[in-house]
Amino acid sequence: MKHSLGSLNLSIFEPRIFGDDRGFFLETWNESKYAPFGLTSTFVQDNLSRSDKGVLRGLHYQNQNPQGNLVSVLEGSVFDVAVDIRSGSPTFGQWFGLVLDSKSKKQMFIPEGFAHGFLVLSESATFMYKCTTQYQPEHEHTLLWNDPKVGIVWPREIAPTLSSKDTQGYTLEELTTAEKLPKYAGKSDNDVENSDVHFEKKVQGI
Repeated sequence: MKHSLGSLNLSIFEPRIFGDDRGFFLETWNESKYAPFGLTSTFVQDNLSRSDKGVLRGLHYQNQNPQGNLVSVLEGSVFDVAVDIRSGSPTFGQWFGLVLDSKSKKQMFIPEGFAHGFLVLSESATFMYKCTTQYQPEHEHTLLWNDPKVGIVWPREIAPTLSSKDTQGYTLEELTTAEKLPKYAGKSDNDVENSDVHFEKKVQGI
C-alpha cells in the first residue's frame, strides 16, 4: 500500500542551483544547511552506479547496521522507491515512490530500516547514494520487487531488467518469518520533521 511521504518520515530536498551560460553549481551536501531541517546524519560512504534503461535495482537493505541513504540522480531519471520494513513499525509494509532526475536535482533521504530500489526511466542513469553506515554484504537482503502484499505500482511502460539476485528476492512475509528484518526502535534521531514539505517550498533552496 502506498502512503504519504510525511507518514513514513522520508524527506525530499531540492538544493539551490546557481546556473548561467557556462553551466551550473550546487551543493549536494552541507551539514550546517540540512541540519536545521532535521537531517543530522553522519555519512561514511558514497556510492555511484550507472544503469541502462529498464534496469531495476533492489529492493535492498541491511538487517544489521542498517543504512540511511541520501539519494539523487546525476544523469537521467529513475522511479525511486522506499519501503518501511522495520518490524514493529506503525507504517510497516508501506511504500513511497517518486521520480528523481538530473534536471530537478531533487534528493530523497531514506532512514535506516527501509528497503530501497529504483527503476531507470531514461536511456541511462547515474545514481548517487550517501550512506550512514558502510556496506556490509553479509547483512544485505533483498525484498522482492513485486511482492503483491507490498503492492508497489512500478511504471508499466517499461519492462524491468533485474539481476539474478534481485529476481530471487524474498517476500516481506518470508523475511518476517525468517527474522531477517531490522527492528523498529521508535522515533529516530534521523527522522526529519515536516518531511512532507518540500525543501524548495520551505527554504527556497539551500
